[in-house]
Parts: sequence; C-alpha cells; structure tokens
Amino acid sequence: MKKIRKNDVFGSELTLNSVAIKKEKIKKIKAFSLAELVFVLGIIAILYMLVMPSQAGVVAQAKSLEAKSNLNQIYALQKNYFFMHSKYSMSLTDINFEQNRLVTENGQSNYRIEILEATNTGFVAQAESVTDFDADGVFNVWTIDQDKTLTETVKD
Repeated sequence: MKKIRKNDVFGSELTLNSVAIKKEKIKKIKAFSLAELVFVLGIIAILYMLVMPSQAGVVAQAKSLEAKSNLNQIYALQKNYFFMHSKYSMSLTDINFEQNRLVTENGQSNYRIEILEATNTGFVAQAESVTDFDADGVFNVWTIDQDKTLTETVKD
C-alpha cells in the first residue's frame, strides 16, 4: 500500500490511502419516471377540459351580481331624488351615481349603467355588459324600474 502525506490548511498531516479511496456506489433515488408524470398530467388536463365548460355559467352569474348591485343603488338614488324633486332623473350625475371605469377602459367594472327613461311617475335604468362572458356574441343586460323590478332582459 502506498501512503501519501500532505499538509492541510491548518498544517496537520493528512494520510490518504490510495487503496482506501474507492468510488461510492451510486444509489438510485425512488422517483416517478417521465412517462408516469406525463400520463398523470394528461389525465388532469382531460378532467380540467371536462369541468371548465360547465363553469362558464357560474362565472356569468357571479359577474351579474355587479349589475344587480349597481341597479339597486340606482333605485335607491332615484327614490331619494324623487322624494326631493317629485320626479325621477334622466341623469346619473343628478342622482350622484358615479360609474366605475369599465374593463374596456382599464377599469374593473363589467357593466355600463344608463337610465333609459325617467318621468314624473317612473324610470327604467339598464346595466349592459361590455364583455361577452361566455363568448357567444350576446351581451348580458339587466334593467330595474321604479317598483324595484329587477329583470334580466338579455341573458348571456
């Protein structure tokens, strides 16, 4: 056996035995193969594609809550205006309603609010979506009147 002596950084001697230096056996780590991972990801993708089309209606319903909320606010503001002036207003500014910026204008609102008609005895306000939620070419429209009748006039 051949011995090699060498000084380390701290000055002490290291003895290396050339016979003692052996390569360690490479241990295999238990893991999944690439084929198994691709197979599982394929199954997940298929399940995702089955679930997503059924979620489109839920998304449209959730976004329609914005229209309902805004129209209920319009109703309350119109009632206040009516009690003060004995008529309903055609102007959103007159009733102190501030339209949020639309998604088409880099905002967050999905519905454009407008008052379609206003008389001494009644009003009709409308919320029309600016985006097509389910990509069918139809835009969602909601209306409310002086009796607080909230109606989905065009379903998306």
